[in-house]
Amino acid sequence: MILLQSQSRFLLQTLLNRVQNLEKGVELDYHWVEFNDVRYHIQVSMKNSHVLLLSVSLPTPPPDAIFFGGLPFGAIEAIKAAYGVVVQILDPPRDGFNLTLKLNLSKLPPDEEYRHALLVKIASVRETVLGAPLRVILKQLASRTVASNMDRLVAILHRPNESFFLVPRIEKVTVVFPMRFKDSIDIVLATSFLQEFVEARRTTGLHNAPSCLWSASAPLELKGAPAEALLANAGFVTFVIFPRHVEGKKLDRTVWSLSTFHAYVSYHVKCSEGFMHTRMRRRVESLIQALDRAKPELESPKKKVQSRSFKRLSLNEARTNSES
Repeated sequence: MILLQSQSRFLLQTLLNRVQNLEKGVELDYHWVEFNDVRYHIQVSMKNSHVLLLSVSLPTPPPDAIFFGGLPFGAIEAIKAAYGVVVQILDPPRDGFNLTLKLNLSKLPPDEEYRHALLVKIASVRETVLGAPLRVILKQLASRTVASNMDRLVAILHRPNESFFLVPRIEKVTVVFPMRFKDSIDIVLATSFLQEFVEARRTTGLHNAPSCLWSASAPLELKGAPAEALLANAGFVTFVIFPRHVEGKKLDRTVWSLSTFHAYVSYHVKCSEGFMHTRMRRRVESLIQALDRAKPELESPKKKVQSRSFKRLSLNEARTNSES
């Protein structure tokens, strides 16, 4: 099994190449889309080659997700805390995007290791923005507090028109994922995968991991959730997060793992489907080879019957043949 990286590989490579060739003044204009319909746009003009504009478009949020100014709550504060003076938030953003960042590459730190770490953070803008609400709630869990204005059930966007839910408490945070898939085969594979995923949690080496449950029907924690959120054809997965799971550096890993859990499951479902197709093709090929070996060999053509002719013998020749 694999875990998705928080940084966009293409974005990070583009930033690194741009920093290494800063004096060349090459114009850039890139568009690309990553999983869960997150779109990016990078633009650098010849007039100001030290300034890079990065625009991000988020998935369409469902009505129950909390957004302010086109961004999840806590996103602006998370961007300022993560990037400092290197990044400026443009208001309003570019048309068709939720967020546009202005990066001044001349303000990057001179230390190579620190500069690379900052570029990795910028390439992880997806985690910074979409994971901001989850990070706020898990930070409160680490300090064992709950905001007085926090809803009992918090919806967090993670896929187009879909969200997962948090139930914050002082001693724990319950996270519930309604699992939905379009393809009928994916539904069957995902259901089997999630049940095995829950069983794997019970192994000896994973006692400190968050507890995990799967159910075909909506758990009681989703009482009061919109009816659309309770439609899950692959069941519901519930995690229980305790303060020990968000201590120190564990916070970033927990935020990213939860934010991309559906993508993680989808990836392994598609890998399983591809593996099954490969095994089926190999099996069919072996059966065809066995059938080819079982065919009878073609018989050699029968020898042609030679026609016989008769010759009238003379009386002397007949006597000679009979004596011999």
